[in-house]
Amino acid sequence: MPRSRAVSRALVPIVLLIPLAACGGSPAAGEGPQAAAAAPGFPYTVTNCGVSSTYQSPPRRAVTMNQHATEILLALGLQDRMAATAYLDDAVLPAYRPAYDKIKVLAEEYPSKEVLLGADPDFVYGGYASAFDKAQGRDREGLAKAGINSRLSVEYCSTGPVGLEQLKTEITEVARTFGVPERGARLIEDEQRRIDAVTARVKDKPKPAVFVYDSGEGTAFTSGGGGIGNEIVSLAGGTNTFADLKDTFGDVSWEKVIERRPETVLIYDYGGTTVEAKKQRLSNDPALAEVPAIKNKRFVVLPLSSAVLGVRVADAVESLGRQLHPDAA
Repeated sequence: MPRSRAVSRALVPIVLLIPLAACGGSPAAGEGPQAAAAAPGFPYTVTNCGVSSTYQSPPRRAVTMNQHATEILLALGLQDRMAATAYLDDAVLPAYRPAYDKIKVLAEEYPSKEVLLGADPDFVYGGYASAFDKAQGRDREGLAKAGINSRLSVEYCSTGPVGLEQLKTEITEVARTFGVPERGARLIEDEQRRIDAVTARVKDKPKPAVFVYDSGEGTAFTSGGGGIGNEIVSLAGGTNTFADLKDTFGDVSWEKVIERRPETVLIYDYGGTTVEAKKQRLSNDPALAEVPAIKNKRFVVLPLSSAVLGVRVADAVESLGRQLHPDAA
């Protein structure tokens, strides 16, 4: 994961995913634990990132940490099951804001163990492995001993490249855990429909070589072939210059960047360093002057929060597809 996760992210407007209506599958107000335990499809056992959990009933006091975990629950219409949340990368998508504003925020970044347990969760959902930092007392094993189930995004425990199949798994298993599989199926269908529309428009277009610039001075911190960011570039009609880098993110030398001669630079927008500052850093480096993307000032931008396994994947593919191939929009 990016080393700069500990800072806030800046928002870049993108096409919004309309949240699914909170219909069906959600316990009515006043239903107690016995009613929840009788929910169809339970008990449900799922193995996530090596941790097996059995749910006798849907979680009722979930805590989400990281943008994409929070927005998946909101997209599934599960705000009534969210006891609290923490650590946004960007502003919540406007479509989810009314629901989000009713949920308690535990911390701007990760909450302490004491604050997390103080929310009395029965389920903790983390988007990045750092959400379950053992040194901070938030490890999954410790939570399980306290009777709290947990989930980590499969992007950070997959053994191979992460793509749409892993997105489908993530949404399907989360929806199933909360007893709303039909909502998950509709969300997946909507994501796939929108992505398919983009790939159809760009399928016959040349695929420019894209260098993803997250951050870095002495070396370049870039998107490798292991994460959904690589798939987003491909679906949008480009080729990731460092797709052969096995990790989701990683450092590469500037010599390698020069050698691979990318035609476009994709800048991830977040944190205290602006997009313009990143452009200037690249443009003012004499060593990069003859790199085609720099020489031709060919920059495109995505918010970092859209380049992870969550409900913004279709948004990212649509936005990047328009930027790489404006004539196919």
